[in-house]
Amino acid sequence: MRVVIVFIPRRLVEELEKRGIDVESYIVDLFARTLNLDPEIHADAHLELAQKYLEEGKNLVDRDPIQACEKLYKATEEAVKALALYFNLREILESVERRGRWSVNELWKSVLKISEKLGEWFMHSWNSAWALHVWGFHETKFNSEDVRKLLPYVEKMISEARKVLRENV
Repeated sequence: MRVVIVFIPRRLVEELEKRGIDVESYIVDLFARTLNLDPEIHADAHLELAQKYLEEGKNLVDRDPIQACEKLYKATEEAVKALALYFNLREILESVERRGRWSVNELWKSVLKISEKLGEWFMHSWNSAWALHVWGFHETKFNSEDVRKLLPYVEKMISEARKVLRENV
């Protein structure tokens, strides 16, 4: 895998963050739109981000559980986006396209649709990630032990998303 590091001016990053937009995910979606990428490539890019965030989160559990919570949640966000693209959840993807970015509403609707295809465990994994996001990151109520208890749900979501996408590559 080749990794390219790109400099993005601070003011642009600040503006994206002020709007609640994840820079890396936004760039993936921007490239996909601009280059008219095949949905399979687009989904794979989001899955690669999911894996990156998962590894970053796992590495932070003991040192910084608050940041670990956010990285792990972001990993599940990216897995949901990848699967929404893979399953071609057209209505949701069109809403994202109109808005220009994903909202919590589209993520949740995607989770419900994906759960219909993969099983209820997917929704439970998302709910665990949501707890990491809200209680662990925003409310700063989780310690390393709490994060470790929810980590397997995040790991399952990412590994199962990888299996689904790789089955048809």
